Amino acid sequence: MFKHILVPTDGSTLSLRAAKNAIRFAKVHGARITAFYAAPDYHPNIAGDYLPANFVPLGVFQEQIKKTADKYLNQVKKLAAVGGVACSGLYVSNDSPHDAIIKAAKSRKCDLIFMASHGRSGIAGLLIGSETNKVLTHCKLPVLVYR
Repeated sequence: MFKHILVPTDGSTLSLRAAKNAIRFAKVHGARITAFYAAPDYHPNIAGDYLPANFVPLGVFQEQIKKTADKYLNQVKKLAAVGGVACSGLYVSNDSPHDAIIKAAKSRKCDLIFMASHGRSGIAGLLIGSETNKVLTHCKLPVLVYR
């Protein structure tokens, strides 16, 4: 039924549990997965000639993002290798993770997004928002939510 599954990760324990279950799901369906990480965009905090003490140059920022992305994606790749499921990795910079997830799923021709939900509701859900809910709201692909 499903042949290519996008598995977003943020490195959290919950997203790794979701990845483990996505791998089991992929194995049953004979699918491959793409592990995905949405990194924040670069926003230097510069005002005129003022350079703050915590300024991070673009090159350093990109190295840090790549290191973080590689760490998170490699966690999923290792789980997939143990589970016997083909897995590739992808990361992009985008301040709207839900938008990046949807675009990645479309560009990689995925037929399912398998993602975790932190289960925030009430005031916390309204204030913090839910990337999972945003994906569900804006995506036309099937989305399997792991909680």
